[in-house]
Amino acid sequence: MRSTSLLTDIKRLSKSVENDEPNHLPFIGRLFGIIDAPFGMDNFFLSKEGLSGIALLLTFVAFAPYIRAILRGETKPHIFSWFIWGAGTFVVFIAQMSDGAGVGAWPIGVSGLITIFVAILALRKSADLSIVPLDWIFLLLALSALPLWILTSTPLAAVIILTIVDILGFGPSVRKAYHAPDEENVLFFLLGALRNGFVVAALENYSWTTMLFPAAVGIACLLFALLIIIRRLVIRWKPA
Repeated sequence: MRSTSLLTDIKRLSKSVENDEPNHLPFIGRLFGIIDAPFGMDNFFLSKEGLSGIALLLTFVAFAPYIRAILRGETKPHIFSWFIWGAGTFVVFIAQMSDGAGVGAWPIGVSGLITIFVAILALRKSADLSIVPLDWIFLLLALSALPLWILTSTPLAAVIILTIVDILGFGPSVRKAYHAPDEENVLFFLLGALRNGFVVAALENYSWTTMLFPAAVGIACLLFALLIIIRRLVIRWKPA
């Protein structure tokens, strides 16, 4: 049935092009699955796969300068924190997939792997290895996610815990950004907010399990970026 329809479209396309008719674009669209009749605007980039692809691209764009700065020795990330964030993000990815998130979860999984890679790279490049009591609290909370998932038989418990861990992880950065906003990379967090917006849009199933983490982290990134911008403006316009 599909091959018959395709053959018919090819014949009609050939005839319309031969007669120089302007209405052959819909047939081209159906052949490639991107443009559709009658207006030819069923855009791939508005599909779940397209939105997920954009989110993946933004993930790499956001991390590339950060990784380059580590390789140059300009940035020394806290390895303990990055390992917690990476492992937690990847567990969220598994939870999302178990609840039917589909292609929308792929950027979260890739982000988790890249974050773990950053932690390993940082370890090889003399990262910040200082550990404070709060770091251990974050670690214990992150480690409690999987047992909670097993005990409650639902991934939502794990997602809630890991979302809280990720949001609380902004605490030290918020304090630093308030006093020294020029030392933070505002573009990284703006891209993070935008990326998570595309992640939510690309989800194939909407539930608390699939939406909570990317939505909460995306909002946190946006608010943090706004804090950086506002504090920069306040400091620059502050009378000497």
